[in-house]
Amino acid sequence: MNDSRLSVFRFLSASPTARMSQSIDLGFGRSAAIWSNAHDRMSYQRPDGHTFSLYLSGGAGTRRLDGGPDARGRPGVLCIMPQGYSSEWEITDFFEFVHLYVPDDQMRRMFAETFDRDARLMALPEVTFDDAPVLAHRLRQMTEAMLAGGHLLAEEAMTQAIHDLFVDPRYGGMRACTISGGLAPHVRRRTLDYIEAHLGETIRLQDLADIGQLSAFHFQRMFRASFGVSPHGWVAHRRVERAKSMLSGAEPIAQIASACGFSSQSHMTRAFKLGTGLTPSAYRQRQ
Repeated sequence: MNDSRLSVFRFLSASPTARMSQSIDLGFGRSAAIWSNAHDRMSYQRPDGHTFSLYLSGGAGTRRLDGGPDARGRPGVLCIMPQGYSSEWEITDFFEFVHLYVPDDQMRRMFAETFDRDARLMALPEVTFDDAPVLAHRLRQMTEAMLAGGHLLAEEAMTQAIHDLFVDPRYGGMRACTISGGLAPHVRRRTLDYIEAHLGETIRLQDLADIGQLSAFHFQRMFRASFGVSPHGWVAHRRVERAKSMLSGAEPIAQIASACGFSSQSHMTRAFKLGTGLTPSAYRQRQ
């Protein structure tokens, strides 16, 4: 943090009633968290960093005191709180929401890389209780990935959400750079080698993008052009394939899950059943 201002995360953390149930570190100071709150009054004074908020449940008892008098929250609405914009909120009923936090320097870097524009041209709108179905869908994807322990999928959803924000006509109407073809052959080989060597670890989208010296957004698009699936889809498939080979032995399933990069045995079970139609135990019994 480059000055004395607090982030929205820090303001919420100081509340006696707000509760965080899940969080994920998305790298480079970016993060996301699922919160709930009720019977509270929040004041965000010139917060540091940009915050995107999606209401997951409830919200009718939440209103912005310094906004329109009749505007109230509801499931599926979007709020954007840009850096330095103060706001006052009153919460009378329980509601749950997800926050995506992006530092200003990272937001500007992603803008410049994605659109090949000077970062100083970035203008982030202040939004309260807006219906933005595409962006809401990306934030839900990020939330579901967070709950399932899918780090790479959460990072992909975050990157796509930032892109969708800026191309939305209401929030900028930018055009992304046109990309033809896919990854260069040597980048494809190095990327796949990296994935195989790190399947048992957290694989970050930015680490993969750095192999080809690309932005995360450009790498996602070019990877899909080269392989027909997203980086997350490829990694998920390879983890299931490695788990299948390890299930022929006697190693406990929990240890196999860890060795294959799953966050837990239940995470592996979900992914394995999605990929094979069987649970790991049932697959092992058929060997």
